[in-house]
Amino acid sequence: MNATLPRILAKGHALDLTESSFGELRRSDDVATDFAALRQRFDADGYLFIPGFFARADILEARRHITQKLAEKGLLDPAYPAIEAVKKTGADMSFLADPRPAVEFMNSLAKPNAAMQRLLYSGKIIGLFEGFFGESIRHFDFTWVRTMGKGFGTDPHCDNVYMGRGSSRLCSLWVPYGDLTYDIGGLMVLEGSHRQAERLKNYLNRDVDNYCENRPEGPKIKAGEIPWKWGGVLSNNPYSLREHLGGRWLSTEYRMGDLLVFGMRTVHASLDNQTHFFRFSTDTRYQPASEPIDDRWIGENPIGHGLAAKRGMIC
Repeated sequence: MNATLPRILAKGHALDLTESSFGELRRSDDVATDFAALRQRFDADGYLFIPGFFARADILEARRHITQKLAEKGLLDPAYPAIEAVKKTGADMSFLADPRPAVEFMNSLAKPNAAMQRLLYSGKIIGLFEGFFGESIRHFDFTWVRTMGKGFGTDPHCDNVYMGRGSSRLCSLWVPYGDLTYDIGGLMVLEGSHRQAERLKNYLNRDVDNYCENRPEGPKIKAGEIPWKWGGVLSNNPYSLREHLGGRWLSTEYRMGDLLVFGMRTVHASLDNQTHFFRFSTDTRYQPASEPIDDRWIGENPIGHGLAAKRGMIC
């Protein structure tokens, strides 16, 4: 038993914290400049965890922009400094449930945030991915900015079902914009899940924007009269999913400056936020420039999962 760990929740389920079921992410800061070793580590683990990659001061500068925007929207408790990101009691976050306002809000946190743009799309991170892929790289133009208050984290899933129309070598980069104890929560990955392609093939072969045009609802989806609502979730119970697939859930108490890279077929989720603080993070995507790119996520205003992204299929 990991006796020193607090109660850790995911989707409201208390995780099994025995040493055979839960563990710490393997650190790769020891090989962060050895790209051959990084590739070997990624192939073995399905992820790369590099603590202290970014300067804390740079992360803090990007965080200030986020908290300023939340304060302007009346989402933070004015009794505390905005940088602490204490959620205002009763703050209405319901606008994030509607895709278009949620996208507009993410853009307001990312596009004018010069510190975030520098961190994610220039300098050290570009050098890391160019070395990792061994060639010039391209990134998606959309930045996912997560502002998670108290409540459930993200369901277990693989990114392939959301952005699998381009390079199979696409990688996700997750960056926290604060020090995250287990009760605030952070990302976790399922150990060895990137090697479960055969067991997960029915899931991995799906796309959240594909629908059956020959079924009764098909014409209405095509016309935009009703949404196609499969959300890409693999399971809503991280506890039972781990029991089914095996391996351990791996996470850590992240610090500002840490990063986590993982592949499209690595099962991951986030822990619940049990506190009154907001949890901030970004998801961004990188790939070899020579390979096809998913056109849902490029351009000045990417179409994302909107109506233009939908593809009818004969099922």
